[in-house]
Amino acid sequence: MSSLKLSSRFPSKRAFITGSGGGLGRELALLLGADGWTVGITDINARSAAESKAMIEAKGGKVLEYSFDVSDKTAYKGAFDDFIARAGGIDVLINNAGVGDGGLFDEYELKNWEWIVGINQMAVIYGTHFAIPVMKKQGAGHIISIASAAGIANMPNMSMYNVTKAAVISMSESIYAEVKPFGIGVSVVMPTFFRSNVMQHGKGPESAVSIGKAVIKKVQIQPADVAKIILTQAGDNAFHIFHPFMARLVWYVKRFIPGVFLWYKARDFAKKGWVMAKVQEARK
Repeated sequence: MSSLKLSSRFPSKRAFITGSGGGLGRELALLLGADGWTVGITDINARSAAESKAMIEAKGGKVLEYSFDVSDKTAYKGAFDDFIARAGGIDVLINNAGVGDGGLFDEYELKNWEWIVGINQMAVIYGTHFAIPVMKKQGAGHIISIASAAGIANMPNMSMYNVTKAAVISMSESIYAEVKPFGIGVSVVMPTFFRSNVMQHGKGPESAVSIGKAVIKKVQIQPADVAKIILTQAGDNAFHIFHPFMARLVWYVKRFIPGVFLWYKARDFAKKGWVMAKVQEARK
């Protein structure tokens, strides 16, 4: 008997998960694989993808493995079409691949903006664009996109990450009504920080990247915990998925008292010593 509600909703059990060579993507794939799903594993790192494949197969899942850059729409389309052909369709798409970065807006190079937008935003658009026609034809499916509480809070010194995650939230809200008549569900995940390697490819100033890495290192929440919550709530057809409670609290505060939220952010940021040093340097 299946332990996941998603398995009951989609007995064919076919999922395509980007960025599943480690972290949250791998944990999602392991949970689905343990419940007998055919999982499309994708990662830019072929070795990481192969490691996930072995782990999922050990859990009893069937794996179709792909290694490509999700920001390359041609490569993405090729892998996606191959998965559809071999699996016979797709029940769940999980837009998980993503990278983190930090730095002041005006100091972050435009070429790096193109890099992070390509992975965090355009790849989500690509996957969703490819999946919807297939799911419409099937008359069923579910799209889960991993955004972040950062897409709501929009904290300073990480605008490049905030913008891409806000775009994922906006896209998910936009398509929700469009695809619902076709039997397609949509979920958008907005967690706060949890243990991950999201900052490992950061291209911003070393000081900003180091701050991000240090914050994540202190967090006790594990990707396996987040994965369980995602699949449980998506199984219930939830649209907003928050974890932990702080993420939901941020959403409520930003929604109901946005002016206070902006004031607090600006005041708190201005108190940081390195910010004051930047101000003095700019005025010279």
